[in-house]
Amino acid sequence: NDIHVTIHADNSISVTDNGRGIPTDVKMNDKHEPKRSAAEIVMTELHAGGKFDQNSYKVSGGLHGVGVSCVNALSSWLRLTVRRDGKKRFMEFHRGVAQDRVIEVVDGVEVSPMLVTGDTENRGTEVHFMADPTIFGTVEYHYDILAKRMRELSFLNNGVRIRLTDLRSGKEDDFAFAGGVKGFVEFINKTKSTLHPTVFFANGEK
Repeated sequence: NDIHVTIHADNSISVTDNGRGIPTDVKMNDKHEPKRSAAEIVMTELHAGGKFDQNSYKVSGGLHGVGVSCVNALSSWLRLTVRRDGKKRFMEFHRGVAQDRVIEVVDGVEVSPMLVTGDTENRGTEVHFMADPTIFGTVEYHYDILAKRMRELSFLNNGVRIRLTDLRSGKEDDFAFAGGVKGFVEFINKTKSTLHPTVFFANGEK
């Protein structure tokens, strides 16, 4: 329920949360050789995110499982850190390709787990990436555009706090809005003349 987005001085972006952490176990039914971790599969295959835990990251405003794998493919480099089950694990990708892969043999089968870099009492996932300038031309981010999107996501995901920090300028915002879509509509209506003052809404689960 706590997400921190940081724009670094080099225009790389990091996103850190305090969730369960992307699963890191090796999937022995993986058709790839060597068998990969669930985290690597999520980072490199479209629509893979929902296969391992349908409810871990059920949020509004997602891209049906294509988001992080596309970010990975379109980044000069991406560094994934997962804190889960008392361990801190790390993996790096260049333009979507795993680097310095760990290879082990388990029961005669080659597997490629994430590298364990230490112990931790914390949990969560950190994704730090540099958008590929050969693809995008420019990778300079506009703070106000990102802040607007973070505000929208905070409204749409009730109870989620999203912090945005810009290390280039020192700007910082903390979005922790309640009220869901109703609160979002009330927010955007503040400067408008409305037909009726009451926002009608309903909620439920599918």
